[in-house]
Amino acid sequence: MKNLYKTNNLLKSILLITVLFTAFRSNGQQIKPSGSGYAPVNGIKVYYEIYGEGRPIVLLHGAFMTINGNWGELIPELSKTRKVIAIELQGHGHTQYSETPLSHTALASDVKGVMDYLKIDSADLVGYSMGGSIAYAFAIQNPERLRKLVIISSVYKSSGWLPEINDAFKTWKPEFFLNTPMKTAYDAVAPDTTKWANFIEQMIAFAKTPFDLGDSNIAKIAAPVLIIAGDNDGMDKIELAKTYKLLGGSIAADFQPMPKSQLAIVPAQSHVSLMMQTATILSYLNNFLK
Repeated sequence: MKNLYKTNNLLKSILLITVLFTAFRSNGQQIKPSGSGYAPVNGIKVYYEIYGEGRPIVLLHGAFMTINGNWGELIPELSKTRKVIAIELQGHGHTQYSETPLSHTALASDVKGVMDYLKIDSADLVGYSMGGSIAYAFAIQNPERLRKLVIISSVYKSSGWLPEINDAFKTWKPEFFLNTPMKTAYDAVAPDTTKWANFIEQMIAFAKTPFDLGDSNIAKIAAPVLIIAGDNDGMDKIELAKTYKLLGGSIAADFQPMPKSQLAIVPAQSHVSLMMQTATILSYLNNFLK
């Protein structure tokens, strides 16, 4: 009972922070997209927004979030020198709910479909949290379409999270999401607001399902990868070190060439607060993607 109490408190804290984060970030966007629309992909219409001009960079948001909620502070800066394509994944934001069960491979296929629709041969890809897991899957499935990969506070397998995070996923219930700013945001832009309960149940099932994209597949990623993590963001840092080693890092660079991939651990940051460090993340992105 004591452990269950702790787990439920952790879950409520995570949801509360995410709700506050979404509400806070919803006011962050200061520019309008130069283009937006729906790409017909895998039987659904996936919403996207385009900002700026230059080499394309694709942004994938975290669970329950929207383009504006996740990237509102970064898009104005990135779009000064890049063509930014921001996508809302299945059931999120303006993108319709589908009965098709969520999976990392299927969502990564949706991303490829949007790129095909927009005639983008290759791009840099940035994913946060759930979006980072999708970005890993995209890198595995479509190596020829990827220039560089940025993973922010995310994993390619369930064991990449600390045990208490995976335990919290198992206790999620639809009622935790009722009467929240998250629901308000959904009602404001979702193409069919009657699908809210279906969407939440689908996301809960997705979060509870263990996944593993495969160590060997990660090791085969040829594109340079930048991993950005908070020092206390819920990721198992031992597993993170193993991930970086799979990507060619964790070497003695004084005796051999510096690896193409990079690892950044930002101090005093949680899973949510990390995405609020706009200047820090932007600096890492600009240095890595230039």
